[in-house]
Amino acid sequence: MASRRLFFALWPSDRQREALRDPIKAAASPVEGRLVARAEWHVTLVFLGMFPEAKIAALQQAAAGIDVEEIRLRFDRLEFWPRPKIACLAASAVPPALETLVSKLELVAADFGYEPEDRRYRPHLTIARNARPFTPEPLARPVTLEWSGFELIESERAARFGRYSPLKQGSTGNS
Repeated sequence: MASRRLFFALWPSDRQREALRDPIKAAASPVEGRLVARAEWHVTLVFLGMFPEAKIAALQQAAAGIDVEEIRLRFDRLEFWPRPKIACLAASAVPPALETLVSKLELVAADFGYEPEDRRYRPHLTIARNARPFTPEPLARPVTLEWSGFELIESERAARFGRYSPLKQGSTGNS
C-alpha cells in the first residue's frame, strides 16, 4: 500500500509570508545553517508521518468537520532547538484557540491510528535547518499572524531537503 508523509499545519498566505519576510531576514542574519525557503514556511500542528494514501480522502473529510476559532499567534523569540538542529521563530504563549485546534486534530488523527507525541505543543516556524547552536533571544520585531483554518500538507521526500505542498480536498495524487 502506497503511503505519503503528511502533517497538519498553519500555512501562511502570500500576505502573511510578506509580513514574515523582514522579521525572518533580520532574525536569520546571525544564524549559521541552511535557510528554509520562503515557500516552505509553516507552523506544524500535528505531524502524522507516513500515512496510507488510500485513507487520505477520509482523513480530509474528517478534518473538514473541525470548527476553527480565529488564531492569533505572536512570534516573539528566536530559538535554537538542539534535537532537530533548527533555528526557529517561537511563540512565548500558545493561544487557547491553537491548543484546542491541535487537540481536535489529534482526535481526528487518532481514528486513523495516530498516537500523539508525549510532549507539550510548542508552535514555531523553522527558519534554518542544520543550524549551529546559539543563545535564544527576543525578536527585535515580533510578528503576529492570524489564521482561521489549517491545511493538510505533504512532505515530499523526492526533493533534496524536502518540499511541502498543501493537499487540496480530495487530492490523492501528487499536488
